[in-house]
Formats: sequence, C-alpha cells, structure tokens
Amino acid sequence: MKNTLDIMRVIVVIFILFFAPVILHAQGGFDDNVTDNPVPFDGGVSLLVAAGIGYGLKKAHDKKRALREMNENK
Repeated sequence: MKNTLDIMRVIVVIFILFFAPVILHAQGGFDDNVTDNPVPFDGGVSLLVAAGIGYGLKKAHDKKRALREMNENK
C-alpha cells in the first residue's frame, strides 16, 4: 500500500511540474506601449517570506523548549 502511494505522489509531482508552466501565466506578453507592471510581485512575496521566517522561529523555539523539558525530566 505504501509503495502505491509513493508512486502516485511521484506521478502527481511530475504532472504538476510538467504542466505548471503551461497553466500558469504571470502576464500575457510584452508590448512596447506597456507603462505599468500588471503583476504585484513585491507585496505577496514579502508577506510569504515574513511568514516563513516567523514559522521557522516558532519551530526552533518549540524544539528548544522540548529539549529543555526533556533534560529537566531526566
């Protein structure tokens, strides 16, 4: 059963990686008369980076607390 799930996961990942560039488009094309950037890149990426840093700090804090509690119980 586990082997079948692993194979299905690999197939799904390959499918997503193969078709993602075809499905996802940030902008239609490049024209000479485009005056603004239609893709708001900075706002979303900075929020994702901040969330990732916060999540990493929380996981590190939780791990440190668990190690401290384990040492105190010995």
